[in-house]
Amino acid sequence: MEIGIIGLGAMGREIARNLVAAGHIVMAWNRSGGHVDGVRMVETPAQALQADMALTMLSDDPAIRSVLLDTNLLSQARPGLVHVVASTISVAFARELVEHHRTAGIAYVAAPVLGRPDVAAKGELNVLAAGAPAALEKVKPALEVISKHIWDMGEEPPTAYAAKIACNMMITMAIEAMAEAVVLTETNGLARERFFELVLGTLFGCRPYQTYSGNIARNEYQPGFKATHGLKDLRLAKEAVADAARALPMLDAAHGRMREAVDAGFGDRDWSAIAKFTLGQN
Repeated sequence: MEIGIIGLGAMGREIARNLVAAGHIVMAWNRSGGHVDGVRMVETPAQALQADMALTMLSDDPAIRSVLLDTNLLSQARPGLVHVVASTISVAFARELVEHHRTAGIAYVAAPVLGRPDVAAKGELNVLAAGAPAALEKVKPALEVISKHIWDMGEEPPTAYAAKIACNMMITMAIEAMAEAVVLTETNGLARERFFELVLGTLFGCRPYQTYSGNIARNEYQPGFKATHGLKDLRLAKEAVADAARALPMLDAAHGRMREAVDAGFGDRDWSAIAKFTLGQN
């Protein structure tokens, strides 16, 4: 399959490498340039849409709007293209993208992913896919290369982003829960390493707890997923439920804590740096 990629950040580069290794023909456009072995770099994003499938991995709503919509780029796409947007975007913007793609006559598949760059490098992302069945079937061979599982989120693309945002919301809550649990246990004489050994071996042996408990135990927060991105996703979560007329106090608390971390200068650190504020560490 011929695949165009728009956006070669940390995730996009690993995805591109795996697609090339699987034998796909990959061309890519990146705002800041760059190079990936086996990938043909193109000069304009319009060129990346001249393929069987295009995969967009830009950072947020404004970036996608600037590159794709403000330039009326979708109207220049190759007939029959399936456009896969793997970025984490707002539910409202996803609804807007549905209409833009319908107007341009282009199939649109949502495919936000769960996993950090190290997971992407192994081709073990969880892909949350939503779109028309025929479009999903066409891009499935490529999505299988980059994932360990493709989760069917239905036929409406906005649903997949709601699920991704909800997952990131829950991870943030888990990080804060671990920090607060450490305060409780260390105050009463139990080292955090011993406590994490307990919870990982019993109640919470999943990847988010495994990954972020290590950061908390070492008090090291080198970026995997930046706090600024975490703050963005929590804002998207608040926006997505704005019309629900329901109180979500844990979401409000998590958003406030992430805002505190970013305002304190930790925006480029891993989002688990929010634990530092609860633990009272410099």
